[in-house]
Amino acid sequence: MIKKLSILVLTLIFAVACKKEKSMETVKTIQPPLADKKAKTLEKHGDIRVDNYFWLNEKENEEVIDYLERENDYYHKKMAHTEDFQKSLFEEMKERIKEDDSSVPYKYNGYWYITKFEKGKDYPIYIRKKDSLTAKEEVLFNCNEMAEGHSYFSLKGINVSPDNKLAAFAVDTVSRRQYTLQIKNLETNEILPTSINNTTGGSTWANDNMTLFYTRKDPVTLRSDRVYKHFLGENAVNDKEVFHEKDETFNTFVFKSKSKKYIIIGSNSTLTNEYRILDANTPEEDFKVFQKRERGLEYDIAHYGDKFYIITNKDGATNFKLMTTPESKTSQDNWTDLIPHRESVLLEDIEIFKDYLVISERENGLSKIKISRWDQKESYYLPFDNETYTAYTSTNLDFDTNILRYGYNSLTTPASTIDFNMETKEKTIKKEQEVLGGKFNKDNYTSERVWATARDGKKVPISLVYRKDTQLNKNTPLLQYAYGSYGSTIDPYFSTVRLSLLDRGFVYAIAHIRGSQYLGRPWYEDGKLLQKKNTFTDFIDCSKFLIEKNYTSADHLYAMGGSAGGLLMGAIMNMSPETYNGVVAAVPFVDVVTTMLDDSIPLTTGEYDEWGNPNIKEYYDYMKSYSPYDNVVAQSYPNTLITTGFHDSQVQYFEPAKWTAKLRELKTDDNLLLFRCDMDSGHGGASGRFEALKEVAEEYAFILDLEGISK
Repeated sequence: MIKKLSILVLTLIFAVACKKEKSMETVKTIQPPLADKKAKTLEKHGDIRVDNYFWLNEKENEEVIDYLERENDYYHKKMAHTEDFQKSLFEEMKERIKEDDSSVPYKYNGYWYITKFEKGKDYPIYIRKKDSLTAKEEVLFNCNEMAEGHSYFSLKGINVSPDNKLAAFAVDTVSRRQYTLQIKNLETNEILPTSINNTTGGSTWANDNMTLFYTRKDPVTLRSDRVYKHFLGENAVNDKEVFHEKDETFNTFVFKSKSKKYIIIGSNSTLTNEYRILDANTPEEDFKVFQKRERGLEYDIAHYGDKFYIITNKDGATNFKLMTTPESKTSQDNWTDLIPHRESVLLEDIEIFKDYLVISERENGLSKIKISRWDQKESYYLPFDNETYTAYTSTNLDFDTNILRYGYNSLTTPASTIDFNMETKEKTIKKEQEVLGGKFNKDNYTSERVWATARDGKKVPISLVYRKDTQLNKNTPLLQYAYGSYGSTIDPYFSTVRLSLLDRGFVYAIAHIRGSQYLGRPWYEDGKLLQKKNTFTDFIDCSKFLIEKNYTSADHLYAMGGSAGGLLMGAIMNMSPETYNGVVAAVPFVDVVTTMLDDSIPLTTGEYDEWGNPNIKEYYDYMKSYSPYDNVVAQSYPNTLITTGFHDSQVQYFEPAKWTAKLRELKTDDNLLLFRCDMDSGHGGASGRFEALKEVAEEYAFILDLEGISK
């Protein structure tokens, strides 16, 4: 009997092994789709480029759709053996999240506002309670009901009128960030007939509760270029245009000051700002220019009392300074210093209270929050005792309070929302992020900050996190992430989904490369325009440092980035493909030259101050020297997963599609090259709370599978 049982077990094992071997053999024999080559000659400055895949930008072309669907089919077939693993990763990630969750309430204009989630539901429910948290709950918007019948849904810009009776809101069901603006009567729950298409989603009420200011987009370029005002009860076709931003390198927006006294129209480009102000009590009057635009002059404004407070780079204040001016005299010749410029400290933001000024700063890469009394009796910093943390001021809508609300988390510490009494210095943790599942203990993890030396001698910081029991050596898998553009800083933040990598022996690294403002404004300036390559070489030099210090090896090093971070991925793959075993490039901006030469493509002209204007030969030549698509050559590339959304308005789907096609044509290796195009989403991916986790599970499964990890 025992012998028969043994034979049966061995037979089953052999059958399973054969089935697995056959499955893997099937995967190997699946042939990737090849896009047709249709040569298009592109000429600029006497330079000729031949683009064989230019035709893929024809969104309505059935051949294009067919190619995208064939790529999706290839992706699913090549990843089929990970499907069960993806599902278990998704459930694992979902299990850590508190489904029936709610935000910390904040009070505004007599009401407590709360965002909550219900178990099993993908979208938020926005509610409020009058005067007290024990009052009856009023549902403002149940996004789960509103999203029914839509494959994508996003609600944005909830804006309650001063009398608390109306709420403007905006909805996007395509994922192209073209929002339809509507108004809801909060007393009757009736949606008013007003429906305004192609807006940014944002709006602001004048103090008369009748006039609503909002911003529309150019229907082709999607640049926000016009501000209108809508009068309650009138047909939106009669809305009056109050400002037209004609400069194609600028975007415009409208908001109300925290003091509620002013409606403010802002115009900005990468290097220049301009504001217009209007008394919120007299919406029928004309806006007045605060300080006319001067190229290179950046400023932001806040109002309090009889003054405006201005964060600006005026007079060469590279890291910005704080100035004030009387509200009756707003031109820059009236501005006076309140906090002077400091070479080593970046001034990021301010919060104004009746008795306190709160200043958000960054020094040596670390976020700092400084609290000062207006009467100058006291000034101090909130204490933080870590090198890999994130701290930021949160929702602070009330002037007349001693309570500052701020957020804190780190690579090893879940996010907390904290109320801090600026007078007594007592803090109350209003909420700490719960990590469910019963397996998380923050004492099991450790974080550190190390400094790599870039090839030009600059020291580049890297934030790292891993389990304390992870052995660091050449066999340790490591995922390195970065963004590195627009001065956007990726702070060391806590992530519940990242635990799925850490608990499987991964190290996670955030490279604080040039192009961000982690080390101040000069760190950003040294990673854009004609210094953009510093972003890419910093990332590579960080990778080589981690290999040299025995955190990992090229066989187990992975890189990930999205959007402009996807450009980073494309550049490092061309420049140093041997350094990485795998790369995940999400919604990647990779066809830099062609895109920046086409001012009909959404959002292009506003990017000139970030990347340069290729109509100028110097910038054209420099862009071409690093543009990932233009620099694909016949060489080996890492295993690569490329993702995009068909409705993406930020980086059009055809950039990663063309890049994939060219990589397939030229790469000389047998490594994986997978391309997934979500036909229902845009730049931000899936809209549902948990649907987004499925995308992360797919990306993680791709990386883990390369490591031979399947459970």
